[in-house]
Amino acid sequence: MPQYHTTSTPSLAGHTLLAPKPTPEAAAYVLSTLTSYNIQSHIVSYGVSLTYPVSRSLTLKCSPQDTPTTFDLHQEIYSGDPYADVANEVLPTFHAFAKSGSIAGPVAYVNYGRVEDYATLKEMGVNVSGMIVLARYGKIYRGDIVENAHDAGAVGVVVYTDRKDLRWRGRGGDAKWFPDDKWMPPSGVQVGSVYGGAGDPTTPGWPSTGACERLSDEEVEKRDDLPMIPSLPVSAADGDAIIRSIGGKMAKDDWQGSVDAPVYRVGPGPGIVNLSYTGKQVISTIQNVIGIIEGAEEPDRFVILGNHRDAWTFGAVDPNSGTSALLEVAQRLGKLQKRGWKPRRTIVFCNWDAEEYGLIGSTEWIEENRELLASRAIAYLNVDVAVSGAGFEASATPQLDELLKQATQQVQDPDNSSQTIYDSWVGSSNYSMIGRLGGGGSDYAAFVQHVGVPAADMSFGGGYPVYHSMYDDFIWMKKFGDPMFHRHVAVASIWGLVALQLADEEFLPFNYLSYANELQKSAEDLEGVLSDEGISLVPMFKSIEELKQAATKINNQRKAIEEKKGWGSMWKNDPWKVRELNDRLMMAERAFTDRDGLSGRPWYKHLIYAPSKHNDYGSKSFPGIDDAIEKAKNLNTAESWHFVQHEVWRVSRAVTHASLVLSGELT
Repeated sequence: MPQYHTTSTPSLAGHTLLAPKPTPEAAAYVLSTLTSYNIQSHIVSYGVSLTYPVSRSLTLKCSPQDTPTTFDLHQEIYSGDPYADVANEVLPTFHAFAKSGSIAGPVAYVNYGRVEDYATLKEMGVNVSGMIVLARYGKIYRGDIVENAHDAGAVGVVVYTDRKDLRWRGRGGDAKWFPDDKWMPPSGVQVGSVYGGAGDPTTPGWPSTGACERLSDEEVEKRDDLPMIPSLPVSAADGDAIIRSIGGKMAKDDWQGSVDAPVYRVGPGPGIVNLSYTGKQVISTIQNVIGIIEGAEEPDRFVILGNHRDAWTFGAVDPNSGTSALLEVAQRLGKLQKRGWKPRRTIVFCNWDAEEYGLIGSTEWIEENRELLASRAIAYLNVDVAVSGAGFEASATPQLDELLKQATQQVQDPDNSSQTIYDSWVGSSNYSMIGRLGGGGSDYAAFVQHVGVPAADMSFGGGYPVYHSMYDDFIWMKKFGDPMFHRHVAVASIWGLVALQLADEEFLPFNYLSYANELQKSAEDLEGVLSDEGISLVPMFKSIEELKQAATKINNQRKAIEEKKGWGSMWKNDPWKVRELNDRLMMAERAFTDRDGLSGRPWYKHLIYAPSKHNDYGSKSFPGIDDAIEKAKNLNTAESWHFVQHEVWRVSRAVTHASLVLSGELT
């Protein structure tokens, strides 16, 4: 495939990355910018397996007598598009790591393609075995849409953006979409990866460096994280045409489309779809850009800030709003350095590559530096999409909750200057508490779930209509995402404040009482699920109580040291006591990991937070227990329920280990 390049624009938010193929110019831009801020920077390269489309086609026959409709699978360039000259070079719409193949069959409608959707179809007497299924984007990760279809017996998947989810204003000729409104145009397509793992699939668990060991194609095929059936993403217009060809039983009310849409039926048929996709796998060089501000007192302790650089097309929102914010934070810290400031601990800037394929750049780097990170990383602060609209959102491991709240209390709301971000955040009607980082949606995944590093992720705005499409460009951002770019500044301010507190405060601002309280709530929720199954959660509640006691103890120890310092104590051991206490706070998160990982998912080591088994975007508390419960409900054998109890004990032991780390005393 040809090498696509970035265009020259005044802001990185307007940079165009026309394909997810690595772009050395973009890496060079970030490197030179960090260097210009007097931040020592370098590039770390990996040779990783990526896939690209070679050919694809999709046709539909509404009935045996009809002439087939051939879809052009093309996103239309909008009138007045300033990037029209390069928009023609955008890679064809495809799913990264999709399985190659040519298939044909009656089409069935499966709503969002969730496990529960297939259960509904089964209740309706609809069998999708041997069929091609039509699923709409939303609710779950697209890779899980494909996996669930395969598990249900389907031979192929077409995934489309439903008109109902686009929320166009008006009907027919009165409807508005980008560039006149923020919504995805009818020809817009959400592309993306369908890979179910993290990192290079040919080097699972180790870095793709030099002449490293690689799995063969046959060995990769045997792994369960690559799709087993072909798939294609299509537009709302194409999806609408296919849905109109499906007969059979009427779909449930909540499966139906917009007001002016046809009645949705589940099929299968009479519409017949022919789907053909051929992709090619290549070993490509990707480049992570790493910048380092060395700590003055504790250079061997790392506060890491990260954002990815690769985009499916222009990527003004995803990820370049985040890269712009990363460089803004770097610029501010560079100015502080000029004034003589040095952080207590080392600050590391990471600009990742190949995130869109499956968190590849960050995962390879973490796998290469795993032992060093496990012993030295204080926290990882991630911003993927910095801005897609109004409203602050954050997710974190629980010991960082209070730190995030404090930072938002110090930054003015970019959309209401009379209050802070915290005021507008907690006062909004759709306010939800800080989320948890169990999902696999961005580069925090390997830090939390593979190594056990405390982490946070933050942004303005939730999902946005032109996600992963050609229309995620600078014009969309300027008109709808952040017209004055004040939200970009606000994200950078919160990000920088949290980083500074972690890097400069003598005592790490971690609150493990928050963690214990969060675990208590999750355990109580689990108790309701298992109340009739004879599973004892006593070990878990006991270990959580121990964690509360250990968290209280370390908080009291911190106060005692602070009081001695306040009285002007000359006790020589104080600095070492601070260091030792901080090490306990840093290492406690590691204790929630288990070397064997989750059953059937060994790369995921964290026993408290990990992706849902059937939705990589979803976050599950106690994922091992959750997986075991699902299996036990299906098998309903004594052995399967005994395994649930075993997973309860595993979590209990991990929580106890965290308590022992916080206590800092040998048994």
